[in-house]
Amino acid sequence: MLRITLFCWLLVWTVAVTSATAVSEAAPSLQALIDATPQGGTLRLAPGVYQGPATVRTPMVIEGGHAATIQGDGRSTVLTVQANDVTLRGLRLRASGDSHDRVDAGLLLQGDGIRVEDNDLEDVLFGIHLKAVNYSVIKGNRVTGKPLAVGFRGDAIRMWNSHDNRIDDNTFVRARDITLANSPKNRLVGNRFTDGRYGMHLVFSPDVHIEGNHLTHTGTGIVGLYSPGLTIVRNHVAHALTDGGAGIVVKESHRSRVENNLVLHCAVGLKADASADVEHALVVRGNHFAHNIIGLSFYGEAGGHQFMDNRFESNLTTVVISAPGAGSSNVWLGNTWDEYQGFDRNKDGIGDSAHELLMFADRIWMETPMAMFFRSSPALELLDFLERLAPFSSPHKILRDPKPRMH
Repeated sequence: MLRITLFCWLLVWTVAVTSATAVSEAAPSLQALIDATPQGGTLRLAPGVYQGPATVRTPMVIEGGHAATIQGDGRSTVLTVQANDVTLRGLRLRASGDSHDRVDAGLLLQGDGIRVEDNDLEDVLFGIHLKAVNYSVIKGNRVTGKPLAVGFRGDAIRMWNSHDNRIDDNTFVRARDITLANSPKNRLVGNRFTDGRYGMHLVFSPDVHIEGNHLTHTGTGIVGLYSPGLTIVRNHVAHALTDGGAGIVVKESHRSRVENNLVLHCAVGLKADASADVEHALVVRGNHFAHNIIGLSFYGEAGGHQFMDNRFESNLTTVVISAPGAGSSNVWLGNTWDEYQGFDRNKDGIGDSAHELLMFADRIWMETPMAMFFRSSPALELLDFLERLAPFSSPHKILRDPKPRMH
């Protein structure tokens, strides 16, 4: 009986392997079709499955009509482009390898003037890897990563040493980051990213334009490190509550603008360091920070940033500083504060008195982080009440807005 059972299992396994091999062999080789396409020609794939991996080495157009699937081998990058002026449109790429060392991706691009439009990438470790790519367009693609824990995923977009590219109107799901390293003068506009670690992570990438993106349920929204000249405008960042949990982070990136963004339900709305160049410090204008645990967080011993026409609403703590002067040395003008207690008797929309945020005992945890444990305790609340009633020391000024806007 045992022999019969073992024989049956062996027979089933043999049939399964044979069937899989037959399917693999039945799928036409994409590489052969690419090699047969003349330089500058167009390869229109008929509906069906094509066997990868494959490499494009001459200028051409490959169109899939949303009915052609390029199947990877599960051990490498599915499709590689090593040429200028290549267009990929309407393809479905799936099943990359799972090696971070090899940077297994759905697409690896190397060249200039490449267009990647309206493609679907599924079950890929890294989505689209741009390596020394310039003057190219990545538009309207949909990338879904492998079902792995966040730390084991690859980046939805990984850009290295690339400039003057456009990343527009793509949808990214279940990836790690969108990463730009040593990649200046790129534009990221209208993209959507959910379920990741860093929505957008820029390192040594100056003069990048980030506009109209929708980033939700990521550990941190937009992070700019050592990247001067950033433009971060009209983005929607929400539910960044883990891995640091800031909606927007700007560090040592002077000449940058953060304007008209909506930052909701994050651990920190905006986190900024002290400016090394006061004349070209961060400009924060027209943003809405709401329902965050901390609205703004400053670290360092100086400020120099400009905060104008922003709206702060329903944040558990509006502003946190790491040292005296980190908040008050910034420029504050015309912001809307939900905790403002003044009046507007002449009805001009501006408060009659300045809005001052002072550090009483309820904010002692800013200077002594260990005191955070007692932040809402009855003892600290009583101490704060007594200090406000009859101050036994001068409270520290966190900020002063001379012309606060009314609600």
